[in-house]
Amino acid sequence: MKFIFKWLFRLFIAAVVLVVVTIVVLLLSYNSILRVAIERSIRAQTGMDAEIGSFHFALTSPTIRIQNFKLYNPPEFGGTPFLDIPEVYVEYDRAALARKEIHITLMRFNLGELDIVKSQAGQTNIFALGLKLPAKNSGGSSNAVVDLKKQTGYDFKGIDTLNISIGKFKYIDLQDPQKSREQTIGLENVVIPKVKSSADLASLSPLIYLHSDGFFNSLFDQKKSDLDVLKQLGL
Repeated sequence: MKFIFKWLFRLFIAAVVLVVVTIVVLLLSYNSILRVAIERSIRAQTGMDAEIGSFHFALTSPTIRIQNFKLYNPPEFGGTPFLDIPEVYVEYDRAALARKEIHITLMRFNLGELDIVKSQAGQTNIFALGLKLPAKNSGGSSNAVVDLKKQTGYDFKGIDTLNISIGKFKYIDLQDPQKSREQTIGLENVVIPKVKSSADLASLSPLIYLHSDGFFNSLFDQKKSDLDVLKQLGL
């Protein structure tokens, strides 16, 4: 279903925003904030437990590496990882920071796994968790990647080169475990130049769908009308 896929695509954009905001926190603190403080900050913003395996903020070169970042589902959704991001690597423009701008020259983003969970109560985590998805602009598109100033005080000037890898999606049905399944997407090193808004990520949509083997089509009640789905997805 194209509406479900569009929502998941917006969720992926929200994950990028979360990582960029974390990067800004690191930059502004000059590495003085401990990893546990960042994890608590993410929990305060999302209501979900976070775990960062390691991060390295280089003092001699404008690079940041975050490894083994996990965002966990709450107990009612099994406490499984919601997002598993093995690595985010960033090279940024140091001079732009003095102008209160975030200019990323290279970003490698490896989304290892996304878990969609249906609870015992019949709720689905991507609809029930209340994640703050990006608002649409007047043209009807989402601009989460660029709307960072309210959160950080810094203008986002774009990503010169974005390198994306996507591992797999899981569907976990706690009501009927036999319906649980997973789909390997297997996209590696997809390069997207000059990313300034979510519209610049549109080329990912057909790639993910072609590799999904119908994974999204049967996740939800097919008896619902398109209008019902639109209302549920907030589109």
